[in-house]
Amino acid sequence: MPDRPRSVADAAAGSVERSRPIAPADQPVRLDALVAAVRARTDLVPAIGIVLGSGLGGLADDVEDPVAIPFADLPGWPAATAPGHAGRLLLGRLGGTPVVMLQGRFHLYEGNDPGLVVQPVLLFRRLGARVVILTNAAGGVNPAYGPGTLMVIADHLNLTGRTPLLGSNADTMGERFQDLVDAWDVDLRAGLNAAAAAEGVPLEEGVYAGLLGPQYETPAEVRMLRALGADAVGMSTVLECIAARWAGLRVCGVSLVTNAGAGYTGQPLTHEEVLASGAEAGPRLARVIRRFVTGLAAG
Repeated sequence: MPDRPRSVADAAAGSVERSRPIAPADQPVRLDALVAAVRARTDLVPAIGIVLGSGLGGLADDVEDPVAIPFADLPGWPAATAPGHAGRLLLGRLGGTPVVMLQGRFHLYEGNDPGLVVQPVLLFRRLGARVVILTNAAGGVNPAYGPGTLMVIADHLNLTGRTPLLGSNADTMGERFQDLVDAWDVDLRAGLNAAAAAEGVPLEEGVYAGLLGPQYETPAEVRMLRALGADAVGMSTVLECIAARWAGLRVCGVSLVTNAGAGYTGQPLTHEEVLASGAEAGPRLARVIRRFVTGLAAG
């Protein structure tokens, strides 16, 4: 058993590494190392990147000829600490389409720098992907969107107080000043709606609010978010969208509403509820994404 000072020192070192600032200009060198680590395992060139949110990792079971790379084998990546996140990069084929999946994202509330939070989607781009699908578990702000609702993200509110574009820019990767009017691709959203209709899966559209976390929202905050136009709220996704657009990726996303917002039911919120809702509704979302990916490949 390691002695107490050693374990404390290791924990402190990990915390420092997570929080070390990563400016956009720092990303190319870091991505070079990550690409080399992936290419040592597989030469598959993905067309689509998919980020799997809390409780939504089941889609990974459908990947054909999977190559799984634990975060520990990727330089600079810490372990995923959020429950329901496996902590690995997965490359293979989904319905014959080459894909790369992230099973376990990095969150700001874990103490991660924004540059680390978005590094996976930037890696998707460097590996060859041109489209990214972001999924998440979210709380329902719109009272009409109860647990189990699937919501295509039409727009977002970045209320984290953070951006992955802070600091010196990497002009070879993207423009510093990003226009986010069409951050959530209109054609991809239409494709998701068509895929859901073909599968007989109800799908809503709405605005996702990204907060820092890790505490859940107060009833007053939920009322504020509703007044601002939010339909769902979570602790991820918005920085990934910003970075993906900066890097030239087309972006779409789906939120799985796992619980009613604070104050709607009078019941306390728990992460176990989030995971349980993900397990129940995850297969429906997986069907939609499989059909959507197949349609993109055919198009």
